[in-house]
Amino acid sequence: MKMSKGQIGRRLLGLAVAGVALAAGGAAFAELGQPRPWEYTLQESATPVMDNIVWFHNFLLWLITIITLFVLALLIIVVVKFNAKANPVPSKTTHNTLIEVAWTLIPVLILVGIAVPSFRLLFQQLDIPKADLTVKVTGKQWYWSYAYPDNGKFEFDSLLAQDKKPRLLGVDNEMVVPVNKVIRIQTTGADVIHAFAVPAFGIKIDSIPGRLNETWFKATKVGMFYGQCSELCGKDHAFMPIAVRVVSDQEFAAWVETAKKKFATNPANSFASVGAAAQ
Repeated sequence: MKMSKGQIGRRLLGLAVAGVALAAGGAAFAELGQPRPWEYTLQESATPVMDNIVWFHNFLLWLITIITLFVLALLIIVVVKFNAKANPVPSKTTHNTLIEVAWTLIPVLILVGIAVPSFRLLFQQLDIPKADLTVKVTGKQWYWSYAYPDNGKFEFDSLLAQDKKPRLLGVDNEMVVPVNKVIRIQTTGADVIHAFAVPAFGIKIDSIPGRLNETWFKATKVGMFYGQCSELCGKDHAFMPIAVRVVSDQEFAAWVETAKKKFATNPANSFASVGAAAQ
């Protein structure tokens, strides 16, 4: 069946409108702290560290774009101006001191310009400030366990909840932290290497058996934030999400009191109580 040019044009226009509507719809139901359809940027930042990561990413994007366009322009000039047809008698010039100094010095200055904010960001990530709250995170096959040593030493497991949204990110028990507080994460692995990562917080750190790694974040926005294990850890690697609920100080205090009762029967807490009584 042949279509006229008008029909083809209308068909293409309809496809374009549908694509725009789909992209707009994806953006419409997107929420803070989770991935969204058609996303091509970093997740919206919720911590000062992630703010700097986004800035550094954008800075490098502009820089590499300018460098790429500059090199492309040089290649086009060389192809057009210095081909055999335009220059039947090639130049015998072998040295140009100014150009040689420039192509050595300019890349060095560019690398220094990249290194300074890079080192500053790395220092900010690794230099953990005085913590308001410490949470110990243990990666297991295939779920996470959270312990709050500063708030009664209770511990609970967090497993994927198939009936919760968003898909493959909802859990039965979320990690809960207060807003605008420095949260120190101490993480280890119980069996194999896992990785604790929450994109909106700008954190990603390996959870290694027999080793305690540390990172930190300070969430500046209330809400739910999601991550996943970022280390291939076995057959159910894709099914051990991370869910962090950031709440006000009052809500956090109320949650702690509820969690102490809810997770009092956790075997890990029973062992801790026996050990404390023995001492």
